[in-house]
Amino acid sequence: MLIPICTIEDERLHDYTRLTDVALRKRLEVEYGLYMAESTKVIMRAIEAGHSPRSFLTAPRWLPDLEPWIERACGSREGGDVPVFVAEEELLEKITGFHLHRGALAAMNRPAPVDPMELLRKARGGEGARRVVILEGLVDHTNIGAIFRSAAALGVDAVLVTEDCADPLYRRSVRVSMGTVFQVPWARIGNLSTHMQRLHEEGFTTAALALTEQAIPLSEFAARMECSPEGSKVALIMGTEGDGLSHRTISAAQYSVVIPMSGEVDSLNVAAASAVACWELRIR
Repeated sequence: MLIPICTIEDERLHDYTRLTDVALRKRLEVEYGLYMAESTKVIMRAIEAGHSPRSFLTAPRWLPDLEPWIERACGSREGGDVPVFVAEEELLEKITGFHLHRGALAAMNRPAPVDPMELLRKARGGEGARRVVILEGLVDHTNIGAIFRSAAALGVDAVLVTEDCADPLYRRSVRVSMGTVFQVPWARIGNLSTHMQRLHEEGFTTAALALTEQAIPLSEFAARMECSPEGSKVALIMGTEGDGLSHRTISAAQYSVVIPMSGEVDSLNVAAASAVACWELRIR
């Protein structure tokens, strides 16, 4: 239903005004919590991925762009039983506390968590993942979003993130990814060393992107038999922005891989490195 909003004090807006992203994930009245999708394009990709909206918040001039997606998700261009809050853009900024990109925001229900190995088996329409990126301990939401965007563009079939990673469904992560966090299947994993053993049992070759004495150049690794056949399965592991991967993770991986540098630069930003590595390891 379309609901005009005239004041920031409106009690119906508490999803947008009173909760941090951490609190959104712990909403008690919804099973798995909420996340925020910002801009019509991101909302579109979330709905295409099958995520269900709890409510929409938009400015009048952006409502026509949003209406087809409201109808697809709710069965009605006015939202049916799902509230569609409409407010002028100046009021929107006061409600959200930031400039709302293209005047549209949606509170979306988080999907149920999935088993990581089951996720990999079901990737590519059930044919199984061939290229996987694993993120350990990344805390910068911009990097998370950029990595997902590269993953989507360069043929990565799934992303796994450790429990101490930033939330891929955090508003900034989603926005930087341009909504590709809804295109690339992903799941959280617990103990990474344990899951690497499971990956090896599933036929994956694991490679830690790390500056170690044993590391081989990325191009050399990509040319190995484990990476080159059509049916090859590779999991690339990338670490936190400051300290990189843990020693335990590096030891558990089958290979350490490095991107050769010049110009007295020792490494790339993790998001840039992920793009280079995903390109080099892509399925030809």
